[in-house]
Amino acid sequence: MGTLKARLDTADRDRVVADVVTLIDNEVKSKSGLSGMALKGGYKVVKKLKGGRMIDDAADNLLDPFAEALDPLYQEYLESDSFDTFERYLSAHPSEATNALLSITDGKAERADNKVLKKTYKKLRGQAEGHVTDALPATGRLIDKYAPKE
Repeated sequence: MGTLKARLDTADRDRVVADVVTLIDNEVKSKSGLSGMALKGGYKVVKKLKGGRMIDDAADNLLDPFAEALDPLYQEYLESDSFDTFERYLSAHPSEATNALLSITDGKAERADNKVLKKTYKKLRGQAEGHVTDALPATGRLIDKYAPKE
């Protein structure tokens, strides 16, 4: 079986990261309303940072911790006969998956030295929960692509 991280490590990391960035791009594009406009505007600014590599670098840096956070759910999925895809498993366990992923960014925000960053993160944390939950089906499809049940 192996861990989710180990299974993802066997894939072409550049392709996995590119697919993660595409997933993020698509999730941001799907947002509507005033909060969606604000998110899209902020995302556009962030995408230009680090010579246009900010999102790619963040996806690459967070891939391993996110895989490790999702691994307990992934192991349960592999042992289960009830789900044929990880996408379906995540859809049936949204709060556990969302909390696992956000535990990574929560920890990073808590350890941050920048007080403005900490305050901003706390302010947006509630919205982030909804966005992460919305992205779970696409996250599951991505994992199914690179670490399918055998």
